[in-house]
Amino acid sequence: MPTATFNGLNFHYERAGEGPRLLFISGTGGDLRVQPNVFASPLARAFDLVAYDQRGLGRTDKPDVPYSMADYADDAAALLDHLGWDEALVLGVSFGGMVAQELVLRHPSRVTRLVLACTSPGGEGGASYPFHEIEDLKGEARARHLIPISDTRRDATWAAAHPGEYAKLIELTAADPFAGEPGRAEGAHRQLEARAKHDTWDRLPDIACPVLVAGGRYDGIALPETLEKMAGRIPGAELRFFDGGHLFMLQDRAAYPAMIAFLKA
Repeated sequence: MPTATFNGLNFHYERAGEGPRLLFISGTGGDLRVQPNVFASPLARAFDLVAYDQRGLGRTDKPDVPYSMADYADDAAALLDHLGWDEALVLGVSFGGMVAQELVLRHPSRVTRLVLACTSPGGEGGASYPFHEIEDLKGEARARHLIPISDTRRDATWAAAHPGEYAKLIELTAADPFAGEPGRAEGAHRQLEARAKHDTWDRLPDIACPVLVAGGRYDGIALPETLEKMAGRIPGAELRFFDGGHLFMLQDRAAYPAMIAFLKA
């Protein structure tokens, strides 16, 4: 598996597919070892796709020092340098969308078109759900807490009416096969620290490339009203909602085709 060294750290990344160059930036806790990952999605059939484990995550180095959102954005730009890509399409999901905002603001010439999926601007525009406040919740307790937030249709009434599906969701959401790895907890904590300070609201009008803001109608993590505010503050941004929650990309079959069409326009 390819690795690259930049900004003082060793980064794990993967690449597949053919077509326009697309950098995918993953969400909170993103780890390419967790299957299925983005390379099982339609993106890998439509683009020359690169994805990576961000600092503190997966098979990338996990220094136990403070991280900033600027650090994450500069990591993404340095990966583009390593690949020899002067510019790229960018798709950032959830936390990755926060990184993508910083990337396009700090390195505007590197991003040609941008999809911001189920994310937030922070500040006066509104923040995504404060994961740093539930860092103590683990396993099933965390799953039970997050399921009705990730998709607001999955409330207690729904859970009682669909016990089998609810149990499966708990099993999937609670799974953390790499929980005991050295540095895993520290890296995850440092990511949440940086996430809590994310704020691009005042700078969003500076984004000049075409932007699609996409989200789920039932997302309680990146709220629809927050996405509306963000899209309204980015010049010329398009806004699309899909039939799902925070995982709308997996829930609505129209989501990937819509994002691919935008990126290839």
